[in-house]
Amino acid sequence: MGDKPLGFRGSRSWIGCVEASLCLDHFRGPQGRLCHIPRGEGLLGELERLYSHFAGGGGPVMVGGDADAQSKALLGVCLGSGTEAYVLILDPHFWGMAKNPSELQAAGWVGWREVGTAFDRNSFYNLCLTSCNSPKQQHALD
Repeated sequence: MGDKPLGFRGSRSWIGCVEASLCLDHFRGPQGRLCHIPRGEGLLGELERLYSHFAGGGGPVMVGGDADAQSKALLGVCLGSGTEAYVLILDPHFWGMAKNPSELQAAGWVGWREVGTAFDRNSFYNLCLTSCNSPKQQHALD
């Protein structure tokens, strides 16, 4: 796409959410809407936006950070009473066919995690919220 130096092609270097969003646009995939969170503790303030994203039909949310180098994909949000909040996290490194959803959960590829333990409070995060650009979802995000 021309956004990286020539030596990047064929390397084992990683791309982040910004580059993933560029790829979605370049290859005419789902729209990727970026959201930057300066510190992980700020993710608590974005839970309503994430909830609206999923409730409006939004797709998986790619997550990348700096101090927290563990890539994640968010598939859902569960807001409990008070400050209780959970995110459904998928490890995007899984490939192949699972026999059933329980197999993925038992192996740690997917599961609900409490927001306070799923993210490093001191790391910044970029989120790439994917959508098919439905009017209902656009309204939920604005």
